[in-house]
Amino acid sequence: MGTILLLFTVSIFLTPLLIAVYFVYLYNSLVRKRQLVREAWSGVEVQLKRRADLIPSLVEIVKGYAKHEKEIFEKLAEARSKSLSAESPREKVRAEGELTKALKSVIALSESYPDLKANRNFLELQKTLAEVEDELQLARRYYNATVREYNAAIESFPAVLIARKVGFTPEDYFDLDVAAFEEGGDALEQRRKPDVRF
Repeated sequence: MGTILLLFTVSIFLTPLLIAVYFVYLYNSLVRKRQLVREAWSGVEVQLKRRADLIPSLVEIVKGYAKHEKEIFEKLAEARSKSLSAESPREKVRAEGELTKALKSVIALSESYPDLKANRNFLELQKTLAEVEDELQLARRYYNATVREYNAAIESFPAVLIARKVGFTPEDYFDLDVAAFEEGGDALEQRRKPDVRF
């Protein structure tokens, strides 16, 4: 009888301690996942900045051949400015969609100017831009994977009981859906709305 009473007393004092230790572990785990999301986002931003830094050189080369295409260059400059000033993933998605569309317009100009298409500097810039796009795609995938893991962690039981109360909120994915931007839409909103047709 004394052993049972001792075990009962120990369990009464030990249970709250174990629960507290578990919640500290859970909180620290969520902090680590949030930091991974932030780290992954910085990787995306590095690639976006690299791409934005290539644009002025590309514009200068193309301007030499296509001086009368002022509107395309203005749109590209405006899109680049929006891209550099956007802060949140949602803002970046919209700005990067516009920038991608504007870049495609500039690259498409090379089809109209055979001399430009054969220009060594232009070809080198195109190659570098393609490499940056590949790196951006990898960074975006890594970021989205960390967001998926983080969002799943804060929405899973028992973390869901405390996550929002202590400041953990879901993060947006960074999903460039260029087709949505070409139609003038918001890729994040379009992804969230089902396309139901009868």
